[in-house]
Amino acid sequence: MSKRILVIDDEEAIRKLFVAALKGTSYQVDTANSGEQGIELEQKTKCDLIFLDLKMPGLNGVETLRRLWELDPGVPIYIITAFHKEFLDELGSAAEDGISFEILHKPFGANEINLIVRSVLEGPVGFQQ
Repeated sequence: MSKRILVIDDEEAIRKLFVAALKGTSYQVDTANSGEQGIELEQKTKCDLIFLDLKMPGLNGVETLRRLWELDPGVPIYIITAFHKEFLDELGSAAEDGISFEILHKPFGANEINLIVRSVLEGPVGFQQ
């Protein structure tokens, strides 16, 4: 069974970048254009990895992060943003509450996406015995 990746971003170009970067892989990529839609998708189908934008209309990324973590604590979540400094206090508070996440700074490309996905879902990349 293929592993599922969820991309939550209000920018269509970012969602399309993830779909294109992972095309031809064994991963199932689902996309959502809002925090609310992403939470609904995660409720229906548990994902193995989530990429989440911070600055979105409606439910912002930090609140979405908190709700996703309540649904599935331990799911790897990568915050994708160019605005992390605006959210430092909120992200710090989430981390203090035991919510784990990584940050991927925009801009990024297909190579970074593939490297993160493979390392999270398949183990360390580049270390073969």
